[in-house]
Amino acid sequence: MKLGISSYSLHRALGEGGTTIVDLVQWVADNGGEHIEIVPIGFSLDEDPRLAERIRRKAEEVGIDISNYAIGATFLQPDKDSYRNEIDRVKRQVDIAHTLGTSHMRHDIGSRPIPESTIQNFNRDLPLFVEACREVADYASQYNMTTSVENHGYYVQASDRLQALVSAVDRPNFRTLLDVGNFMCADEDSVTAVKKNLPIASMIHLKDFHLRPGNRDYGEGFFPTLGGNLLRGTIVGQGDIDQHEVIRLIKQSGYQGYISIEYEGHGPCYYGSKVGMDNARRMWNEA
Repeated sequence: MKLGISSYSLHRALGEGGTTIVDLVQWVADNGGEHIEIVPIGFSLDEDPRLAERIRRKAEEVGIDISNYAIGATFLQPDKDSYRNEIDRVKRQVDIAHTLGTSHMRHDIGSRPIPESTIQNFNRDLPLFVEACREVADYASQYNMTTSVENHGYYVQASDRLQALVSAVDRPNFRTLLDVGNFMCADEDSVTAVKKNLPIASMIHLKDFHLRPGNRDYGEGFFPTLGGNLLRGTIVGQGDIDQHEVIRLIKQSGYQGYISIEYEGHGPCYYGSKVGMDNARRMWNEA
């Protein structure tokens, strides 16, 4: 197991005092991270192609891995040409992931508003998702790269939907990026959902939330689940997920891959990320 941090956790620091994504690579290494996951929020690897090489060289210099490259995408397009263009765009992102020196890339596949995130719509859209994911995975295989879809965005968030997608794509290098917290957005118990989807995980995010019933107002900072409950991001190990049990299950499974801290709390991002990583390492050692 290698523990590190997603740059998404630190994106609010970008631009402050001239901080760049290359600086964040250094910060992760200085604070005990063994890898950094690159999420292009606050910077663009399309607009500055040489930036990917600078990130890779910096990671090599400080002795940490680039574990994953995670991008947004949607294969829910208005026509066939747009659908084709989006597949081709995601394949170009695979090339960027290769330049970064990572063997993992996560891409989205599409989302719908909560009222439209039904199983009926998902079943209708599944063939479009499967065709696109299969083509991207086949393209990535030239680099010995594993592509994945994360359980997020409401529409493709429940554990069973991820299992259906991975099974239908049927490629050895297509898996799921398992986010232990995001199952709560679909009103699933994280321990149960992690247990179900660990066998198809290529990478893991540790995240934590405060969970509250949706029948009252708790003030700013909460967002709704599919079922109308409320969530607020917090430091890993300080929320309502049984992180000790989640981590015990991951360790017991024999998982040897990357684990990223994703901090979505409202406090200082450096503090929340560092404490979350320290908590995760302690719970792993205790498991």
